[in-house]
Amino acid sequence: MRFSLATPLVLYLSLLLDELPLAQALKFPVEGRVVGLDEHRARSLGRLGRRASISGTPDLSNVGNVQYQTNITLNGQQFKVLIDTGSSDLTVTGDVSGAKDTGKTGTVRYAIGGTQGPIKTAKLEFEGFTIDNQAFIEQPVDSEHTNGGGIIGFGPGGASEVQSVLGAGAGDPVLDRIFRQNTSTPNFITILLGRAGDPTDTFVGDFTVGEVVQPFGNITQQPRLPVTQMAHRSGQHWTALLDENGIIGPDGQKINTTKSSTGNRYGVMFDSGFTFPQVTKGIANAIYARVPGAKFTTVTNAPGEMWTLPCSTELNVTFVFAGVKFPVHPLDTVTNAFYGPPDENGNPTCVGAFQPITTEQDGFDIILGMSFLRNAYMLINFGDFVDGALAKVGDPYVQLLPLTDPAEAHSDFVQLRMGGVDRSSELKLLPAIPDTDNEDNSSSSSSDDGIKKYLPYIIAGSVAGGVILISLILYAIFGGSSKKYRRLHDPAPAGLPNPYDRPPPFAQYQPSRRY
Repeated sequence: MRFSLATPLVLYLSLLLDELPLAQALKFPVEGRVVGLDEHRARSLGRLGRRASISGTPDLSNVGNVQYQTNITLNGQQFKVLIDTGSSDLTVTGDVSGAKDTGKTGTVRYAIGGTQGPIKTAKLEFEGFTIDNQAFIEQPVDSEHTNGGGIIGFGPGGASEVQSVLGAGAGDPVLDRIFRQNTSTPNFITILLGRAGDPTDTFVGDFTVGEVVQPFGNITQQPRLPVTQMAHRSGQHWTALLDENGIIGPDGQKINTTKSSTGNRYGVMFDSGFTFPQVTKGIANAIYARVPGAKFTTVTNAPGEMWTLPCSTELNVTFVFAGVKFPVHPLDTVTNAFYGPPDENGNPTCVGAFQPITTEQDGFDIILGMSFLRNAYMLINFGDFVDGALAKVGDPYVQLLPLTDPAEAHSDFVQLRMGGVDRSSELKLLPAIPDTDNEDNSSSSSSDDGIKKYLPYIIAGSVAGGVILISLILYAIFGGSSKKYRRLHDPAPAGLPNPYDRPPPFAQYQPSRRY
């Protein structure tokens, strides 16, 4: 059984969204256009601009900014699946006509929910590619899994549950199969996510294999972020290192990301299946806790507690990778995908998208999901992570291209959240909360405070101890001279019982993780 970190809220949210009328699902055609921008200006801003439809590119539908879907067919039967860079398997819900049963069962656990069913094979058509005998997990329909849905995982193949059961080759994930049977196709994918309700950019998004979306061809010139490789491929994700203290908060100051083992650089996992990015408690506090009226509380129809705050709160946050700044649209920082409890005046509150992390995994510190990825066009080069690839192919890497123009984002926010009247200057942040979340400074600062608190007692104790020690030495010299010395050949006196020979009063720790 593998535990994948994909879709922490998507599986849960999809049940809620399935109950909404179709008009509320906010599905748009992929051939979106940016109004009022010529291609040169669009390229300079890193935006979409006017563009032709990419041959072989599937349509992405955006459901309320909480899930992005594309269409696939298995033996000619259509499924609408979530695109997910945080898992590596193809799973669909419902019977696939004519699929061959391998006699094996597969289970994938996500951060919330999971899927389990027989592993079968069928003819897959996706992104203009046809793959015979593609292995997948067939999830039976139940109260948590809707017929015709599913997830297509774009994570590293070594993390595939199906591959671990069937073996390499027969159990390879979709992208491994595509890259292996189409050797002329470059081993990379790109993901461009749109923003539902954006008054300026109405495109939904694109997903490509082996080609880039124009006019964003300059993404291949962006810094290559090496994928931080895990000791075991079964736990591998698309991860890279953030710059040192590489988050700029709403006050324009860098947020502390102390971590001595990586030079104060946090490990980041890029996961298109995570609706809300997961950050440390200290980062979430630095973004939201200083807003007047902000509360960390329970939100209806959402698992766990979340930051809630007035919907008109414009917060600007920027992430920095390899010296390149990635501003986050304030519509993504404070989202209305959910509404929190009403404030004291009865007005609805919105939700802070960057939430304290709810999972603990090796290899990364934060997870940047949809709310970040709507602000960055992402290219993932698989390198030698493809099954059967030669080492000379090279190491995998991620490239990111900024998409958000801060001035335009501010104008969008004023139009949608402030009724067209700019009131951003009215926001006065509260004093900063001391950061006790970082791994290095939490223990050291607390121990330093404790030492300072008890310093007078330590000094007094040291003086008293010194007086007693001098007295004992004088007694040994002058008062104990009548005691005979033991000859070297005399037997040593019996020692005190060794406390370490006794069994401990508690069960000894035994490692539970298997490698």
